[in-house]
Amino acid sequence: MSPFICPLCQSNFTQTNNTQICENNHHFDIAKEGYLNLLPVSAKNSKNPGDNKEMMMARRAFLNSDGYLPLAEKLSALSNQLLGKIESPTLLDLGCGEGYYTNFLAQSLPESATINALDISKVAIRYAAKRYKTINFCVASAYDVPLENDSLDALIRIYAPSLDSELLRLIKQDGYLITVTPAPRHLYELRTKIYDQVNEHISENDAPTGFTKVEQINLNYPLQINDVQILKDLIQMTPFAWKFNPEKMQRLVDEKRWNIECDFNIEVYKKV
Repeated sequence: MSPFICPLCQSNFTQTNNTQICENNHHFDIAKEGYLNLLPVSAKNSKNPGDNKEMMMARRAFLNSDGYLPLAEKLSALSNQLLGKIESPTLLDLGCGEGYYTNFLAQSLPESATINALDISKVAIRYAAKRYKTINFCVASAYDVPLENDSLDALIRIYAPSLDSELLRLIKQDGYLITVTPAPRHLYELRTKIYDQVNEHISENDAPTGFTKVEQINLNYPLQINDVQILKDLIQMTPFAWKFNPEKMQRLVDEKRWNIECDFNIEVYKKV
């Protein structure tokens, strides 16, 4: 049975062949890669919302270079610490992209865990579902998640926007929300190449409505890049891609070797 519910009427699905059919006879075909597209046409603000293929491929290439491996390992250890003793935990990676972090989370939890992941980008979900077969992927909006109320032991949100009301609806009593946001020094060296005055990111976030913060973690480490393509992939997967004109990019490329600071806020909240 699919963990997802109908985005149109919020009823449960029953699978017939390669189609999920809800109690009110709404049909959603299962893609050949195994994911569901549960984003209603009325919820789209463009033909193909979310990251495009170029951004997704750049992020995939950079993440495969292990540039953010310390973050993936930290989140995996944290998830195991919080959920490892629950018999059959259920987790959602909200805004999962191509599934890099989701896969690490899945590997850190028992086989009995249910790992769900969604993103509004169809191209990202298609790649994720093709690569990671044990995870339930769907195309959907983070603002209208097709999962039942109080169905999650934990929700992971890495950079993704969301609504406090959805987080409160989805996560069980005493369940966890784990968020990742850029800390003050994140990619500082790249930002100095763009801005005359660099404004630091905030070092701490407030708890969403209905949650209390139980842990604040700063993950800071140096990233050494010697391959210009990895540097370009990192830039392409960030908003900086729009800020680098050809002259600025060439000056950066001419440096040949780059030392860049990675700085993340990891915050753990508990539903109260």
